[in-house]
Amino acid sequence: MKASVTLQAPAKLNLSLEVLGRVAGGLHGIRSVMVPVDLCDELQISAGGQELQFLCDDPGLQNDNLVERAYRALDLPAGAKIALRKNIPVQAGLGGGSSDAAAILLAAQRGVFGSVPQIDYLQAALELGSDVPFFLVETAALVEGTGERVTALGKAPDWHAVIVKPPVSVSTRDAYTALDEGDRGSRPRNASASLSLGEALQRGDFDRVIELQQNDFLDAVSSTAEIAQAIEMLRKAGARKPMLSGSGSAVYALAPTAAERDKLAERIAAVPEFEIFACAFRSGSAWTR
Repeated sequence: MKASVTLQAPAKLNLSLEVLGRVAGGLHGIRSVMVPVDLCDELQISAGGQELQFLCDDPGLQNDNLVERAYRALDLPAGAKIALRKNIPVQAGLGGGSSDAAAILLAAQRGVFGSVPQIDYLQAALELGSDVPFFLVETAALVEGTGERVTALGKAPDWHAVIVKPPVSVSTRDAYTALDEGDRGSRPRNASASLSLGEALQRGDFDRVIELQQNDFLDAVSSTAEIAQAIEMLRKAGARKPMLSGSGSAVYALAPTAAERDKLAERIAAVPEFEIFACAFRSGSAWTR
């Protein structure tokens, strides 16, 4: 194992999120275009002992964290010290826990832990969580099935986003239950907004991406007062189309340049306990050469 290494685990935004019918195992199928952003958790990994020593600056995540589960999935013969610094808000629809787990799997692939037993990384990612496979591609992607079908869309455009995290969390299970109570009709793949949005993203067509943005959870959770307030904060600041990420509670708005992003962030009225993040789309080194 390398003496010490620091990893960054990025948050994600769902530019689109279509929730389909239930599939085997009671899960829902989805179609979603996701993109990593440079709001990142940090993981410091160093050699140490025969067991995993895990520390987190958020005491609520100290036990049974996805980082620990990902490390154990590697079935390594020696231990390690892993310290997690949380910068991504939890229970926000930003995928922080899944990204942390993916960072451990990516580190193993790159030799950070030395020799690793042969494992199926995709299967390990799926067992850890439905968003984890997405983070393995390190760029924007179309995600389908229950998260196992990930189609990388190449280097993400140099676009930006302002994220507003209200002081409330959303139960993903409750959000899916609310969707199941309504009739959303058939969702044929050849008419998918997500596929069209992915193509627009590859072309760098900002206006078309904005037009196609959607999230099936938006109506179900926007009745929550704090989420509705976060959306209104973005609208009043001049955001063209505030959007929910995942099942929430974070909402965001896109900007084509850093200057426009910063102006938008500056115009958002400060409200106690509402967190605001200005960030940029991110792609891993394999997509930026």
